[in-house]
Amino acid sequence: MSSFDLEAWSAPRRERLSQSLLSLFGDAWPEPMTAMCRHPLTASGKGMRPLLVLAAYGVVQPEGADDALVWPYALAIELVHAYSLVHDDMPCMDNDDFRRGQPTTHVLYGDGFALLVGDALLTEAFRVAATAKGLPPTRQVQLIAELATSAGYHGMIGGQAADLGAAGQVTDVGTLERLHAGKTGALLRLAVRLGAIAGGADQTTLTQLTRYAEALGLAFQLADDVLDLEQDAKADGPPSFPKLLGVEETRHRARSLSEQAIAALSGLPRTEPLVALARYTVERSL
Repeated sequence: MSSFDLEAWSAPRRERLSQSLLSLFGDAWPEPMTAMCRHPLTASGKGMRPLLVLAAYGVVQPEGADDALVWPYALAIELVHAYSLVHDDMPCMDNDDFRRGQPTTHVLYGDGFALLVGDALLTEAFRVAATAKGLPPTRQVQLIAELATSAGYHGMIGGQAADLGAAGQVTDVGTLERLHAGKTGALLRLAVRLGAIAGGADQTTLTQLTRYAEALGLAFQLADDVLDLEQDAKADGPPSFPKLLGVEETRHRARSLSEQAIAALSGLPRTEPLVALARYTVERSL
């Protein structure tokens, strides 16, 4: 049994993440602009995606290496994640009034401001990534391209559009998997690849870490669907894996995918945080 303490590893990184994100939005504009942009950053959850960036970087870099070079990309992916939630919560999308116990941005500030907040978070992500210092320019361009590809038409936005277009009519597991690979899976895959590329991973290592991320992304969604169903078991809710497979089969598949993710790391060094994050992903729903 591993003695790695995920909470001890992640807590200071989450605290640094929170402080760094809030500091990006100062007093350049009169209130409530700063408060509006900071609001979704205080309800963004456990910081899974930035933690994956940092953990993947740690696999590639030597023990004790300075992680200052990768932090801008950890911030960037959390900004993209937060923007996506602001827009997803709006009445024209999922129409959610609360997220993690807090009123959503459109409820507090109205649809127009919520749209602007999401836009501000997304564009700030690219500003942070583009102005980062220390990495070779070609690698920085590669990282920005990864960010754009996974967040946009070829990734998260494409998956969200497919989901919106399906209008709750998905009736088979394969289609649902493809939708979530473009939504949830796109950013989790991006997180791992950002950390690996920033650290200078060779192609073999990048391929292994990408396989880890792809299995993890689906496991994460399966576990999320179980949690969502336990909190709100509406029969008319959106399609989900528990509704198609049943809760126990969904849990079984999530555990299996988590182990597949861990197996993909075989032979790589310093994988303890990635292993622990894969296990945490499914333990949330057990």
